[in-house]
Amino acid sequence: MADPAECTIKVMCRFRPLNSSEVTRGDKYIPKFQGEDTVVIGGKPYMFDRVFQSNTTQEQVYNACAQKIVKDVLEGYNGTIFAYGQTSSGKTHTMEGNLHDTDSMGIIPRIVQDIFNYIYSMDENLEFHIKVSYFEIYLDKIRDLLDVSKTNLSVHEDKNRVPYVKGCTERFVCSPEEVMDTIDEGKSNRHVAVTNMNEHSSRSHSIFLINVKQENTQTEQKLSGKLYLVDLAGSEKVSKTGAEGAVLDEAKNINKSLSSLGNVISALAEGTAYIPYRDSKMTRILQDSLGGNCRTTIVICCSPSSYNEAETKSTLMFGQRAKTIKNTVTVNIELTAEQWKQKYEREKEKNKTLRNTITWLENELNRWRNGESVPVEEQFDKEKANAEVLALDNIINEKSASTPNVPGVRLTDVEKDKCEAELTKLYKQLDDKDEEINQQSQLVEKLKQQMLDQEELLASSRRDHENLQAELNRLQTENEASKEEVKEVLQALEELAVNYDQKSQEVEDKTKEFESISEELSQKSSILSSLDSELQKLKEMSNHQKKRVTEMMSSLLKDLAEIGIAVGSNDIKQHEGGSGLIDEEFTVARLYISKLKSEVKTMVKRCKQLEGIQSESNKKMDENEKELAACQLRISQHEAKIKSLTEYLQNVEQKKRQLEENVDSLNEELVKLSAQEKVHAMEKENEIQTANEVKEAVEKQIHSHREAHQKQISSLRDELDNKEKLITELQDLNQKIMLEQERLKVEHEKLKSTDQEKSRKLHELTVMQDRREQARQDLKGLEETVAKELQTLHNLRKLFVQDLATRVKKSAEMDSDDTGGSAAQKQKISFLENNLEQLTKVHKQLVRDNADLRCELPKLEKRLRATAERVKALESALKEAKENAARDRKRYQQEVDRIKEAVRAKNMARRGHSAQIAKPIRPGQPPVASPTHPNINRSGGGGFYQNSQPVAIRGGGSKPDKN
Repeated sequence: MADPAECTIKVMCRFRPLNSSEVTRGDKYIPKFQGEDTVVIGGKPYMFDRVFQSNTTQEQVYNACAQKIVKDVLEGYNGTIFAYGQTSSGKTHTMEGNLHDTDSMGIIPRIVQDIFNYIYSMDENLEFHIKVSYFEIYLDKIRDLLDVSKTNLSVHEDKNRVPYVKGCTERFVCSPEEVMDTIDEGKSNRHVAVTNMNEHSSRSHSIFLINVKQENTQTEQKLSGKLYLVDLAGSEKVSKTGAEGAVLDEAKNINKSLSSLGNVISALAEGTAYIPYRDSKMTRILQDSLGGNCRTTIVICCSPSSYNEAETKSTLMFGQRAKTIKNTVTVNIELTAEQWKQKYEREKEKNKTLRNTITWLENELNRWRNGESVPVEEQFDKEKANAEVLALDNIINEKSASTPNVPGVRLTDVEKDKCEAELTKLYKQLDDKDEEINQQSQLVEKLKQQMLDQEELLASSRRDHENLQAELNRLQTENEASKEEVKEVLQALEELAVNYDQKSQEVEDKTKEFESISEELSQKSSILSSLDSELQKLKEMSNHQKKRVTEMMSSLLKDLAEIGIAVGSNDIKQHEGGSGLIDEEFTVARLYISKLKSEVKTMVKRCKQLEGIQSESNKKMDENEKELAACQLRISQHEAKIKSLTEYLQNVEQKKRQLEENVDSLNEELVKLSAQEKVHAMEKENEIQTANEVKEAVEKQIHSHREAHQKQISSLRDELDNKEKLITELQDLNQKIMLEQERLKVEHEKLKSTDQEKSRKLHELTVMQDRREQARQDLKGLEETVAKELQTLHNLRKLFVQDLATRVKKSAEMDSDDTGGSAAQKQKISFLENNLEQLTKVHKQLVRDNADLRCELPKLEKRLRATAERVKALESALKEAKENAARDRKRYQQEVDRIKEAVRAKNMARRGHSAQIAKPIRPGQPPVASPTHPNINRSGGGGFYQNSQPVAIRGGGSKPDKN
């Protein structure tokens, strides 16, 4: 490492122009600039390394802020550039801008171009390895923007206690295009949102890390430098941004992390002993940039609006505090074996001179202690000793520069060979030890990581086990509760069985009463119906007689009227012998009237038939009218189609005729031209032929062409007519087929609907039949059980009565033997009779309760079945939970075994194989890279290298042309 040097953090201030919302609101432009390093806000001056006004271009900002850091990074220093400010102050515009516009691109794309430009112009003996990472801090969690599956990365420290993000994607690049593709990919995954102050507000802190390693192939000197390009999210006032929901949570985390950054800046500016780097992940990552080994530039972005004056002053105060911080920067260099040897020799010589000085001082001290006086010439001179040490350093440096491999003492060739062999042996041992140490340290890190992973797996498995145990306990408690419920249900069933017997007896009594009442009612109803029928017959007879009387009276009146008319017309005079004629006329009139009646009846029947036929014909007429309307609609459609087709054909015919005329005119012109060519040829050949003959020949040829063309046109027209006829026939056939298809569709829909209706009715009937069968079976079973119970009770009653009768007989016989009898036996008989009556009552009550219980039994059986199903479901859930727990335990054990096997295989592979070396890509031979595919680089030989491996870039040569 080179000697450390102190440098302060550079702070640049940039003011953006007023945006459209501020202009419409009428905000004032408050900053006043004094020179290039001072701005005045509210009468107070603020001084920085550089102040950029609102009209400053992106290129000017880059040249002042970031151009020098590129050279520092390539010389082995660490660098950081980050933008700080309130929301909508222009931080993302300053750091990124428009990534693919040469005028408006920001610091990050310009710095990428400059890094490669510097590399192309450097010494060709240098090889560079560049890798980039891109991640964001969102809700205080580190999220990889190049691999969105990595959402919560952790911050660790390396062997030099420098923080780094563990597990983030590192992509090796060898051209600016690949870097820009990586930035585009990461930017598409970054969190943004819309607020009242900014349409594209960054909701996270983004960090783009460029790691440059270089090696001199001649001197084997290695340098490394890191460049952090940070775009911080802006501090927000919720009252101004109008953040709600998730955006509000994001604003809280942003303000919290920026507050932690302000606390770190304040602690560094005040020089306190404790610096709170660990308060947030952002300050933890930027620990080396703030007060560490890094050249840092802060760009504070401010709003010029009077609306944001308080936030602008706070930002300027932050910049003034940050300007007082000092970083200690050193070159990150890895010494070669030769340099370590030279350093050892130098330190050895210094040690030798210091020992000589110590012996000199000890001798002088002893002389003083012995009482001798040391003259001035022999006393130790400190300045002279320092001068000797410096001279010795210069001599060693000159020797090392001139002859680095020649030691200070003259040695023979044999000794030289021995020394060189010993040195090579020692260096080899040292390299082996270093390699072994590296391997062991890597193994330790991997084992630690595996231990952490195993601990996480164990913790997760414990949590799963606890959850499963809790679930198991819950299921057991539910099982116990269900068992209690089953017991209660059984007790209720027993009670209901007793009640069922009682209710069944009551039902039997009621049914008997109902049957007796229904028999009486049926008898009464039969008597009533007979009386009604007799009354109806009487009414019919009276009506019939009335009708006959009225008909007779009407017929008589008609006959009398006809007779009166006949008598009045013929001047019939009564005489004694005319009674026979009158009777004959009456009979004739009656016959005539009966004929008229029959004819009227036939006419009425005929009228009714005609009316039925007329209604049917009306229906048919309506149907025909509907069909006619549909046909007319189809005809109108077809006529419109035919009209459009005829118009189209006419247009086609016109176009065809025009084309034929054009063809004729072109043929005529062609013939004329050919004739003219023939004339010219004949004139040239000096053939004797007049122009009239040529014209006649030409006219004949034209006439023949016309005739052939007209014949061809007529034949084509005939063919066209035939085609048109064929088209019309096909159209008619197609129309018929379509009509038939529509008719078939309608019939199919009707059949389908009827089929569905029938299937629905069939389903309903089957359901009803099933229900009836089920009810019949239930009723039958209930009747059988009730009959059995009643039979058993009846048998018990018979046995009891028989036993009682036998006892009574025995007592009677005893009474007959004992003529007097005793009062005690009479009392016993009365007691037994009372008991019999009570037993009969109890039996009846039991029968009623049994009937009630029989009624309640289906409900209780249903509840019991539901409870049993619930118990089975709980048992299956318990069994499934146990199986899942066993499966998870087995999977966990398999995962542990797999991790062990993978670690063992990696260790074996590491021991058995040597390290891979990537092929360097140099600017003299520009890398053939695909800018659209950043993960693949092509070597000159056609091989492919994934970006997970390092690719070297060698300095020297000209910059590749951008085509």
